[in-house]
Amino acid sequence: MVKRYVVAPHGGRGTHPDIGSALRAATARGRAARVEITPGHYEERLSVRGEIELAALGDAGSVVVSVPRGTVLDVSGSVVVRGLVLVGRDADAGVVDCHAGSLTLDRVAIRAHNGVCAHARPSTSVTLTDSEFRYGRTVFAGAGGHVERCRFTDAADNALAVIENARVLVRDSRFDGSRIHGVRVSDAWAHLVGCEVTGAEQAAVMADTRAELTVEGCTVVATHMAGLAFIEQSRGSVHGTRVTDAENGILVASGADPTVRGCVFADCRDTGIHVQDSGRGTFEDCEITGAGNVAVLSTRGGAPRVTGCRVSAGNVGIAVTDKARGHFTRVDVHDLTGVALRVWDESKAEFAQVRVERCPFGLETRGNGGTTAELTDAKILDFDMAAVAAVGQSRVTLRGVSAERGLLGFGAGEEAQLHVHDSEVSAVSTGGALAFGTARLVARNLTVTGAESYGLCGTGSAYLDVADSRFENCAATGVRCDDACGGRLAGCAVTGTTGVAVQHNGRVKLVSLRTSLPVREITEPAPPPTIVNHYHGPVFVEAVHSAQLAWNNTNVIQQQTHQSNESDQDGVGR
Repeated sequence: MVKRYVVAPHGGRGTHPDIGSALRAATARGRAARVEITPGHYEERLSVRGEIELAALGDAGSVVVSVPRGTVLDVSGSVVVRGLVLVGRDADAGVVDCHAGSLTLDRVAIRAHNGVCAHARPSTSVTLTDSEFRYGRTVFAGAGGHVERCRFTDAADNALAVIENARVLVRDSRFDGSRIHGVRVSDAWAHLVGCEVTGAEQAAVMADTRAELTVEGCTVVATHMAGLAFIEQSRGSVHGTRVTDAENGILVASGADPTVRGCVFADCRDTGIHVQDSGRGTFEDCEITGAGNVAVLSTRGGAPRVTGCRVSAGNVGIAVTDKARGHFTRVDVHDLTGVALRVWDESKAEFAQVRVERCPFGLETRGNGGTTAELTDAKILDFDMAAVAAVGQSRVTLRGVSAERGLLGFGAGEEAQLHVHDSEVSAVSTGGALAFGTARLVARNLTVTGAESYGLCGTGSAYLDVADSRFENCAATGVRCDDACGGRLAGCAVTGTTGVAVQHNGRVKLVSLRTSLPVREITEPAPPPTIVNHYHGPVFVEAVHSAQLAWNNTNVIQQQTHQSNESDQDGVGR
């Protein structure tokens, strides 16, 4: 049977004047005890041992226990605390310090000025329910824990730290205004369900040092840095979570590899999904909207796998830069102010089953020969500039790509290589495909329909290798080759009722061309006469005949024979 002790500072039969005396009596008895405390302010340092419950007799918050400095409640045993307010200052070990056993805090408020609110030490078990923690952090170090319906406010550090192989479940709790992280999990395990984190000055929820973190059905709002961060080989998963107004929706770096499903990253100031420094990650069925810079960024060796995601209303859709990689499947990108897909600077990206609508550019590549992109089974619609643009020395392969309604279908410039297979371009206001500079364009089974200028064009010193392709109803020219462009067209067809089938410079070989339209070879104009200008020479004011002139030389020897067979030799240096 639980023995009942009552604390009443103003006395009364069978009561104790302070909490400490009641605890000493209960400990001396050595059995389960309940200490009931009448409302008031108690300046005591409490040491609780054994199986004891501390409870406020009045409403929650009617009993305040405080000390000027250090720990207020030191626990070892099986302890339950209900309805108390605990206030401490400079409590590095914790306003509440659980050394051993188990501790339950229910409807408790803790205020830690310049210190730790609650500290669960190794091998302990701490349960926090319907409680409030203000100013200090709550630490689970090698402990087990359960946190439910709690509020953590204005922590000067991390609001909740789960470290050193601790295991903690957090449900339906709120974290506001943390100076560092709302929740930090380091070399430990944690599961967050239905929580809200706002106003953190660094990553709202952080997993580092091989942590295992699961985030489910949570909300992150208005954080100064990343909403969620997985770094340093951390693992885990994020499900059904929404991040709004963060610098980065989720950051993955330094070997971390989380799985993220069904999440929304809205109005992030820089990036929605940000993977860097050998980070990986699997992202499925996520939505990124209104990203200030890039919706999905893989950079500096990042390598994400993205499937079934939707990108809208931002600047750049997906960017793979600075020696990064990425696999992107079933991605829908629309209504951006910048490029939909970008691959730069020795990066490698594979895109499949992609749909792009109402973006200035579809796919853009730039960099040296190590920069590659593959686009398969894709539709690019209503683009302002080019559906695909490859420059530098980058290499792009298109398979089954359809581009409709824009300025230019597919373009390659400078020293880029563009390989096109089984693709089509229609309703473009300039041309279907363009190669310029010294670019190389290889096309098999390319169809261009209804271009308002040309179907295929090569300029500069570009090279065209096009076979089994069709150019239909192009207003001006089916194929045009200008300047020093060379190459080969084999088994191609040009159809329509107006314009020219092929206008070429004689450098492109036409093999088995099928057309009823005229083929014209461009005649190069004769080169202009060479004009040589001499400066700093002699000036003549009258006509001069049979003269030999030399100037700006160190030494000149002239030999001339007269009819009189007299010889004259003169050395002149003028």
